[in-house]
Amino acid sequence: MPTRQFKPTSPGRRFMITSSYEEVTKGRPEKKLTVAKPKTGGRNSSGRLTMANRGGGNRTRYRMIDFKRDKDGIAAKVAAIEYDPNRTCRIALLHYGDGEKRYILAPKDLGVGDRVQSGDGADILPGHTLLLKNIPLGTLVHNLELQPRRGAQLVRSAGASAQVMAKEGSYVTLRLPSGEMRMVHNTCRATVGEVGNAEHENESIGKAGKNRGLGKKPHVRGVVKSPRDHPHGGGEAKSPVGRKKGPVDRWGNKARGSKTRHNKRTDRYIVRRRNA
Repeated sequence: MPTRQFKPTSPGRRFMITSSYEEVTKGRPEKKLTVAKPKTGGRNSSGRLTMANRGGGNRTRYRMIDFKRDKDGIAAKVAAIEYDPNRTCRIALLHYGDGEKRYILAPKDLGVGDRVQSGDGADILPGHTLLLKNIPLGTLVHNLELQPRRGAQLVRSAGASAQVMAKEGSYVTLRLPSGEMRMVHNTCRATVGEVGNAEHENESIGKAGKNRGLGKKPHVRGVVKSPRDHPHGGGEAKSPVGRKKGPVDRWGNKARGSKTRHNKRTDRYIVRRRNA
């Protein structure tokens, strides 16, 4: 999945790097596997602006992805690899033997015509889904569940993968993409392989208009605003943030580096922190 670099025919094209989309084999999605995706403009149910710099953008529909992979014992054939505007990786359209169609995250090295399966009889090949207790040590996995039968919550972005490091009792230790070592119950499911489209990190937006198409409005720094509009504002010429408690957002909440995890109940499952 290589990237494409443009000739500098304009200031916007000069530094633009996009995906070549060579792996995409189908344009329009399966209509029955999509739902409407209304835009919020950064506003909550009361109409109050709670997320700044959001609005506009191209109209898209949400693709319903099968994160549970609970259709055991029935082989499926990869019918197409599609682009998904809602995520960084590609998605694969599966045609099951009983006629059902589902979308999954497209792993690396999965192509049209390949067969995948989930459950105890699945092979250790990209795209196959098994329980963690049936996956050998050292295997790279993605689409990882945190709780059995809840659906995948971890390792879903482009190029990401976790590695099975150890098995002890009813728990499996995995090394996550962040470097964190975490124990997960061995009845949770994971998909073999790493997520495709790893070159996504090399892409460059190139121009502001492309961000507007993604629904991102222009962002003004707090230090160039007035004190009434932002806590960082005010001062003559260029001024630092100048706060003892560090930088904050426009509502005074801590930003940049403050801890947001407040879940002591699951701390015992973390073997090593990502910032250890």
